[in-house]
Amino acid sequence: MLVSVLNNAAMVVTGTPDQISNHVNQHVGRHRLVMSGPQQSAARLSLCDFADLGLSRISYGNQVRIACPDLEDIYHFQIVMKGQCQWRFSDTEMLLQPGQALMMNPGEKIDLTYSADCEKLIVKIPESVVRNTCIDHLGYAPKAGVLFERKVVNLQQSKSFLSCVEAMFYEASDDEVCLNGISETYRELLVRKLLNTFQNNIQEVTSPNANEDRTLQKALEYIETNIRENLAVEELAMVAGTSVRSLYNLFSQRLSITPKLYIKQRRLAEIHRELKHNTAIRNVTEVALDYSFTHLGRFSSCYKEAYGELPSETLKRRQNGR
Repeated sequence: MLVSVLNNAAMVVTGTPDQISNHVNQHVGRHRLVMSGPQQSAARLSLCDFADLGLSRISYGNQVRIACPDLEDIYHFQIVMKGQCQWRFSDTEMLLQPGQALMMNPGEKIDLTYSADCEKLIVKIPESVVRNTCIDHLGYAPKAGVLFERKVVNLQQSKSFLSCVEAMFYEASDDEVCLNGISETYRELLVRKLLNTFQNNIQEVTSPNANEDRTLQKALEYIETNIRENLAVEELAMVAGTSVRSLYNLFSQRLSITPKLYIKQRRLAEIHRELKHNTAIRNVTEVALDYSFTHLGRFSSCYKEAYGELPSETLKRRQNGR
């Protein structure tokens, strides 16, 4: 399983566990290493950056205990490839075997022990990447952020997921120039696979009861059909067959967002998609006005807050083939 990925990574380091730990602190995340027994020079770390993701493959060659105060604003997707790894939380412990994986949320403390033969793949995913993927494809993200349940998943039972991970790791360590958009496609596919494979609070807010489902579905379909228009909440409520107040309550309860903010996020997501992939788009003003953003300065500010860059920068990257 994933036996040869990252063999050609940009950075491959071998040495003692302490030496590898120093590189992990610099490139993967701050942590503290405690040895169990004498150090052996059998540790190895492979690192690669790919489409805002940090990919790493790590083995310490010794039994070690790793402690990390928290993951700050990143998620860790970790897969055990060999040996075993024990996670300790305040209320439970988990022992992961080869083929098993766990999602770690931002802010969670890490306390785990590697067996001497343990080898893991770690994908470091910025919180903004997960949030923006949710907004792009669902139109919203939970107010408190996406939170994955603390449950072990056996990836050997999901061949398509493993194939996706393997392909991304191979692509990341390939020396050839990545074609425009391919790296982002892999990143988007991985995050969507994670959201579908690991239970999370997105799934909780997308299962309304039958009556609410029909009302919400009418509203969401109308928004998608008229996404370029300057929609009013009153118009949306009338189409959905409910009052404005009830519509606000429904969006708040089910999507943790207001109708106005949902519409704005969906319009921003469509513009983001257009700027990345629509070669007919030549300037930002054109696409902003097309989606009923008339205050261009405010639009640029909202876009940067959502995607971490100005719309002109997204367009420039696409035009430059990056």
